[in-house]
Amino acid sequence: MNTSSALTTPEVAYFSMEIALDPSVPTYSGGLGVLAGDTLRSGADLGVPMIGVTLVHRKGYFRQRLDRHGRQSEESAQWNPEATLEACESKVTVNIAGRSVQIRAWNWNIKGIGGFRVPVLLLDTDLAENSDWDRRLTDYLYGGDGYYRMCQEVVLGIGGVRMLASLGYTGIRSFHMNEGHAALLSLALLEQRLGGPNLGAATQEDLEAVRRQCVFTTHTPVPAGHDQFSRDQMRQVLGPDMAGVLEVTHCCPEEALNMTFLALRFSRYVNGVAMQHGDISQSMFPHYPIHSITNGVHAATWTSSAFRALFDQHLPDWRHDNLYLRYAIKISVEKIEKAHMESKRLLLAEVETKTGHALDDHAFTIGFARRAATYKRTDLLFWNPDRLRWISKHIGPLQVIYGGKAHPKDEAGKALIRRIFEAAEHLRGEVQIAYVEDYDLTWGSRMTSGVDLWLNTPQRPYEASGTSGMKAALNGVPSLSILDGWWIEGCLEGVTGWAIGHGGEAAEDSASEAASMYDKLESLIVPMFYRQRSAYAEVMRHAIAINGSFFNTQRMLSQYVARAYDGS
Repeated sequence: MNTSSALTTPEVAYFSMEIALDPSVPTYSGGLGVLAGDTLRSGADLGVPMIGVTLVHRKGYFRQRLDRHGRQSEESAQWNPEATLEACESKVTVNIAGRSVQIRAWNWNIKGIGGFRVPVLLLDTDLAENSDWDRRLTDYLYGGDGYYRMCQEVVLGIGGVRMLASLGYTGIRSFHMNEGHAALLSLALLEQRLGGPNLGAATQEDLEAVRRQCVFTTHTPVPAGHDQFSRDQMRQVLGPDMAGVLEVTHCCPEEALNMTFLALRFSRYVNGVAMQHGDISQSMFPHYPIHSITNGVHAATWTSSAFRALFDQHLPDWRHDNLYLRYAIKISVEKIEKAHMESKRLLLAEVETKTGHALDDHAFTIGFARRAATYKRTDLLFWNPDRLRWISKHIGPLQVIYGGKAHPKDEAGKALIRRIFEAAEHLRGEVQIAYVEDYDLTWGSRMTSGVDLWLNTPQRPYEASGTSGMKAALNGVPSLSILDGWWIEGCLEGVTGWAIGHGGEAAEDSASEAASMYDKLESLIVPMFYRQRSAYAEVMRHAIAINGSFFNTQRMLSQYVARAYDGS
């Protein structure tokens, strides 16, 4: 790894449909984009010669608006890259459904702790040379219909490879696809190898040469979550030559182009994003060897100012080597409690400003912030509201802070948000509940550092990894979570947090898991918080020392370098 401060020639190109660069740049929707941003930030810290490639998303994902009943509406998250980013000199062309579409790029530099920079290219089709429809191709993240989405994936995958070559980035040894959205880059690499568009002339040796250049990370543990496009749509968008290559390379099972199969077919290294997710992915795609590299988060980004100051004082090397967080075990619990209370008061002040809810900084505060999707079960906490009411009255006051958006077309997800508002009304005066509108990077940092307990209730086994609980752990916030995704690896019962249910092979029903959740809150967690504060602070300290020191992108990216990028 290069530790010089200069911008060196990238050897890894990291492609992702979304990358969270900054709260002011709405080029992300949630976990996938946040992971991508954290990965590149750690690349800059570690001096990994890499470059990011994404779309500019001029109108972002969306701004969430919630009325007093929790009904979600959406507004454009429009921003102006011309005022923020540096324009690249080159333009490239891709063919989409017989049309020549021009692409330019904007550059954003991520600067690491030692001055090393990782550039990110944001591809843009909003050019006068393009038709009005094609100019809008890089407007919306996950917007439009299947045709729009496939055209976007041509811009990202094929356009991205051509842009890298046009800008002189010719020394790239690994093209990393963060999910299958960028899988069409394999066709552009094949075209480069052949010296032209006649892909039908490709030999098995040519296909293998492309495969040796590519790395693929899959994030989706269910078949329905993988992008698929009909054969007719594939032929229309790509043309007969490129479509023909995909058909003969078995990327079109069941009469559809499956972007995951395309990425698998053309990758030398494939991994899932947690130990269990790797196993699940291997069972879904048994003909491809699939490894596991568990996700992480960028420690310095997600640690609150109070904890950064605490770590700087006691663990001065932690930013350069996150493993030093292991030594948080030597920091007194009193100092950890003090740093946490500072973070909590900042959060509650912002919640009051945003929502009008005045919360008590001495009351036990639960945080839940995930995309509002049915499998994440945002409302499991209210399975039996009488249990919550009893705990709050007899053990100690409870208050809950929620955040999260539903996809504009996900009516079931929107209904989940409305149910939280209904529960808040039903429990008014007994359990305080606040829902933060338009959850983003800034609110993610506030919530994961300021609550007392992080709650996560996905339906097993649909949580590929999850990273919100990792952010919480860095700030001494333990988790109460279903044993799925990363928490299978991170949960030491009563030490780093607590498990809901029993795990194991058989999935439990929601009623059983809700009962387990209430039992843990009533008999263990809430009594410890109110009556054994030093014991609770000890769990907080272990969350930092054990989970914070491991579940970070510094460790994760080092594994990618050793196993995926430098591997054969």
